[in-house]
Amino acid sequence: MMFAAPPEQTLEWSDEGVAGASRFLKRLWKAVHAHLAEGKVPGGIDVAALDDEQRALRCKTHETIAKVSDDYGRRQTFNTAIAAVMELLNEIGRRGDRSSPAGLALEREALEAAVLLLAPVVPHAAHALWRALGHDTPVIDTPWPVADARAMQRSHIELVVQVNGKLRGRVSAPADAAREELERSALADEHVQRFVDGKPVRKIIVVPGKLVNVVLG
Repeated sequence: MMFAAPPEQTLEWSDEGVAGASRFLKRLWKAVHAHLAEGKVPGGIDVAALDDEQRALRCKTHETIAKVSDDYGRRQTFNTAIAAVMELLNEIGRRGDRSSPAGLALEREALEAAVLLLAPVVPHAAHALWRALGHDTPVIDTPWPVADARAMQRSHIELVVQVNGKLRGRVSAPADAAREELERSALADEHVQRFVDGKPVRKIIVVPGKLVNVVLG
């Protein structure tokens, strides 16, 4: 119910929505227990030794902590907070790697953050998962996680590329890239080139940190 609509709006009940929420919680449950099945106790995180994939996962973890904290506290938009944790779980699935001590530690950090951030919404499941992760203190008595500002500093960002307002690709660029560099990267993307296909470009709209929209003449 909290995912389906903001609290100030009317909720249109959907059995399919209930099933979707159940699938998400099952995915989280399986992710935690697959992590625990490794049988290893993660050590600390040496931030300086992380590779790009590992830094990206840690960045997403702390961005999610920051967003969910703001959604719960200031904005009181619980549906977007839950959606943010869903995105974090997707990122764990894409970038999680238990083959190295650093990868295991980063996955543990991300999973613990997900459990804590969901505790106000699904306290019973969160309590069980928190205990499974080896914590003696009940989840309700555990301090709220704090986002690490340094972890959220991205060297590269991913931008959506549109052609005439429709999503046609994504490009990665340095976080401090100039507008001209972003335009070149967007036009050079092979997916975008298929839709441009020699047509005249009337203008290129750049929304820093978010998207590049190529408008054809």
